[in-house]
Amino acid sequence: MAVARHVVANSTDVGHQFAEEARKMHYGETEERSIRGKTTPQEARALVDEGINVMPLLLPEALKEPLQ
Repeated sequence: MAVARHVVANSTDVGHQFAEEARKMHYGETEERSIRGKTTPQEARALVDEGINVMPLLLPEALKEPLQ
């Protein structure tokens, strides 16, 4: 739970644009930053094949709300 809280507090949620944003960072089209979001298993494999490091992380719904 502590890892999940750290990820949420220190990353930007890009939602379904995760693969697109990850590629932009990888290819130098935008600045690198910590992001999280959603993508399909197939798209995640494609990112890995391109040399883009991704890691699946299941987050409880409660952590997706603002932290207080």
